[in-house]
Amino acid sequence: MSTKAIKKAEEIIKSKTAEVNMGLGVTLSLLDHEGYPTTSTLSISKADGIRQITFAVTLDSNKAKRAKENSRASVCIFDDDYESGAYYNITLVGDVEVATDMETKKETWYSGLEEHFPNGGINDPNYCILKFTTKRYNLWVDIEEEETTGSF
Repeated sequence: MSTKAIKKAEEIIKSKTAEVNMGLGVTLSLLDHEGYPTTSTLSISKADGIRQITFAVTLDSNKAKRAKENSRASVCIFDDDYESGAYYNITLVGDVEVATDMETKKETWYSGLEEHFPNGGINDPNYCILKFTTKRYNLWVDIEEEETTGSF
């Protein structure tokens, strides 16, 4: 495990949170009711390094339904803009849970969500959080470095 690679991955993930740039280049993959993977592009609400990432979604969305049916998930954070020098692929594999408690909803709320939850904002009954917890990772965070893999 390369602590340098993990630190770099954590910086990249932080740069992809909604408070910084609305999460461009972030995907979440879940399994559907037939066991096939489905992938969506989402904004990261909050992140705790590479260990935990949260996403705001609607409770009646396919994402929330799939997470309730099967907690196995994967997050991929990527960029391959050679002109700017950004080149990385962070793949995290783990479990996701659907959180509806007010404490979690409050700590993950960010400006801009009110347009997605017009029926009460943070109190909107359809507002929920997908909490992704990493079990293993595959990091390619610098074109000069080797790939780093590991688990928690």
